[in-house]
Amino acid sequence: MNFPKISFGIIVLNGEPFTRYCIRALYPFAHEIIVVEGAAPAAASIATPDGHSIDSTLVTLRDFKEHEDPENKVHIVTAEDDGHPNGFWPGEKDEQSQAYAKRATGEYLWQVDIDEFYKPEDMQAIITMLQSNPEITAVSFKMITFWGGFDYITDGWYLRRGANIYHRLFKWCNSYSYTTHRPPTVYDSQGRDLRSLKWVNGHELARQGIFLYHYSLTFPKQVAEKCAYYKSASWAGREKALEWAEKVFFQLEAPYRVHNVYDYPSWLERFYGEHPLEIKQMIKDIKSGHLKIELRQTDDVEKLLNSTNYRIGRLIVKALDYVKRPFDETQRGTNWAFKRLINMLNRIKITLQRILHLLGWQKKSTRP
Repeated sequence: MNFPKISFGIIVLNGEPFTRYCIRALYPFAHEIIVVEGAAPAAASIATPDGHSIDSTLVTLRDFKEHEDPENKVHIVTAEDDGHPNGFWPGEKDEQSQAYAKRATGEYLWQVDIDEFYKPEDMQAIITMLQSNPEITAVSFKMITFWGGFDYITDGWYLRRGANIYHRLFKWCNSYSYTTHRPPTVYDSQGRDLRSLKWVNGHELARQGIFLYHYSLTFPKQVAEKCAYYKSASWAGREKALEWAEKVFFQLEAPYRVHNVYDYPSWLERFYGEHPLEIKQMIKDIKSGHLKIELRQTDDVEKLLNSTNYRIGRLIVKALDYVKRPFDETQRGTNWAFKRLINMLNRIKITLQRILHLLGWQKKSTRP
């Protein structure tokens, strides 16, 4: 069977230690992998004076190209290659996404962060789905966000209200246009948003067990650099990002504001699933000493997750989300609000039963 050609597009600045693992994960499924390296202006504090990564990302990319790219799939693009001699990309990521999009020659364009992974069997399932249903124009994925290591994830109001759905894969040809990076949006030759046509939503894939595994808050180096960027980026509105990193990520002073979009309540949970293949290899390389990277100490996380008070508090914060959300989204109409109210009351009932179970006041918890 001739599977559709997938062009993967990656934007990266300071992508270590993920760079090599990410490209290896994509390689078997790729028609090509176009990596756009370098800094947007707001990332100047974590870039070299000429706009490149301050870690070994660029060296790693070139080494991969030389030694691990037998099919010549990997293409490295810098700002200089696109006519920006100072090395910095203009704007805030739109131009970088457009740089890989205009070079893409595949039938589909799949955007990937350098710290974003998928299970190989899930990628194969997506490609098979595209092959069997060529009318699909866009695919989104529900995201699992890792925090402080490989054993913990974060969830919260911000994520549950739509931010955990990442728009990633689009039908592609040279008459299409990549218009915005936030959110990723592609228009066809008739000016139609591809998500307004045949769109496969992330919730649909999640029901099939297919997720995007995002290791975006895993390592101290990574979190410190991201927060330095978010503090300076006007679009982010996170002037206290570095303060959040110091007080919450490193010291866990606010255990219900652990997601870096700190305006909303969030919490930590254990991850009980299985990691994608290349992340398993990364974990193995860290344990063996082959990959050297500073890890966050997790004694405080373990103490928190073992606390009955935190488990109860987490359930209450989840229930409060269902209480508050209908009032935040009243624009959807009376029927929708009534359905949300009924759902909210059911969730509160379930939450109270779980709290009673944790307190030892009933024998069994009730699960939804």
